Amino acid sequence: MGAEARTKFKNSTLTDAVLQSPVDRFEVRSRWKIFLLLVLLVLLVCGIALLWRFVKDEPVVYQQIEEHFKYGSIGSEPGGSVFNPVGGLLPPLPIFKVMPEICPDMLPGGYASLGFVFEPDQELPIGVSRRQRLGFEQVGLNCSVCHTGTYRETRESQPRIVLGMPAHSLDLQKFFHFVVNCTVDERFNADNIIDKIEQSGESLGLLDRFVYRAQLIPLLRSRTESLNKRIDILLSDAVPAWGRGRVDTFNPYKAIQFNWDLSALPHEELIGAADLPSLWNQRPRDGMDLHWDGNNNSVDERNLSASLGAGVTPVTIDHAALSRVRDWIWTLPPPKYPFPIDPVLAAKGDRIYERQCADCHAFDGSRIGRVETIEAIATDPYRLNSYTLNFAVNQYTLYPDSRYRFTHFKKTGGYANQPLDGIWARAPYLHNGSVPTLWDLLEPPANRPKTFYRGDDLYDQRKVGFAYETPKGNDRGLFLFDTGIPGNGNGGHGYGTGLSDEDKEALVEYLKTL
Repeated sequence: MGAEARTKFKNSTLTDAVLQSPVDRFEVRSRWKIFLLLVLLVLLVCGIALLWRFVKDEPVVYQQIEEHFKYGSIGSEPGGSVFNPVGGLLPPLPIFKVMPEICPDMLPGGYASLGFVFEPDQELPIGVSRRQRLGFEQVGLNCSVCHTGTYRETRESQPRIVLGMPAHSLDLQKFFHFVVNCTVDERFNADNIIDKIEQSGESLGLLDRFVYRAQLIPLLRSRTESLNKRIDILLSDAVPAWGRGRVDTFNPYKAIQFNWDLSALPHEELIGAADLPSLWNQRPRDGMDLHWDGNNNSVDERNLSASLGAGVTPVTIDHAALSRVRDWIWTLPPPKYPFPIDPVLAAKGDRIYERQCADCHAFDGSRIGRVETIEAIATDPYRLNSYTLNFAVNQYTLYPDSRYRFTHFKKTGGYANQPLDGIWARAPYLHNGSVPTLWDLLEPPANRPKTFYRGDDLYDQRKVGFAYETPKGNDRGLFLFDTGIPGNGNGGHGYGTGLSDEDKEALVEYLKTL
């Protein structure tokens, strides 16, 4: 055997001998076990992290009640409604924010152009809540989206935000149009959405990109298309536009909550838009006939019913979060009139109010919170007729087998007398918002404006209401309200129309103090 061969044989023999040593074999096996254990540990940690991300269901919480009212969740993010038309999987926050850039021709002015109220340094408008759910930060709507308004003293003034005030500039129907139409548009695709999100400065990880492409975006499109088929008649020209500051409260429920075929209903029943109400000073209202037509006398049931429109379902509603809002609005004072008041003139108006108005509208009036028949009040009947006995009966099936089950809904024959606290901030007037100012409401119906613009927050201190004329044209995207359209009639409520101009001026001055 040569020297090279002997050396090779020797090394091989020594190596085999070493590997066959019991101590070394144990070390090798131990190293492999440690390696496999580390791999398993890493996989376990990653799995737990992924599981935590996708099972986590946690809303953003606000300690101050005002912040909770503005941005806190009531459970609408996991739900689905006419305002959140994706049936349980709402657009994550990044998509919601860039949708105006995805479909810029549909909403060139962004969400603010629809009357959403933005605070400085806030990325989302008042009324939009956030929740970490299904691995994404999702958005929903809460009470304040419909119950926060603004006013300004002059055209150059900054708008003043009033919580609990009707959102008189908000166009919910256009918002719904935009969400539906943009979601089913061909531009609502993974490449475009991811590109717009990254252009906004947000970075998406590989997992997010995969889920967006494979699941989320196709699901959003398909569910929106499905919902659109169920409620498309409410978006057609056959049904009058709601306009700013108004909403059809119950017809969307018929399709969303009860799965009714809206096309099978009488056409007149589908016309039910009404003004958004105020949300302050609720304690003395409990037991009154609530909603415009007085179909319920429980503030708590009224709140539960209204929350369905914000996107909750009987399963997803956060009762504790809604109770925080309920407890706050229970004693929330009406906003004081923010401009000067003539005390002498107001004192004269007080006496006129006691003779002409207090019986129906003062908290101690004998007819406060009671329904006046449609024959007596003679205002537009469409909202009343849209709420049917059949619908009232079906409402009793919501929140079943729980202490939240509805027990107070009823069909009425007219409209309820409303308290007038904070009436200066509740324009336009009548149940359908068909009269722009208090002064116009004291005019005979034939003399009230036939058409006017809704949505301006410039305040008219003399007539008490919002500016409704646009001498330079409608350059601010306001809504032209036509009282000749079904559901928009401005007739009826002739009380006080026979007063002299001097007495009307005094009465309007006093109403500023309520």
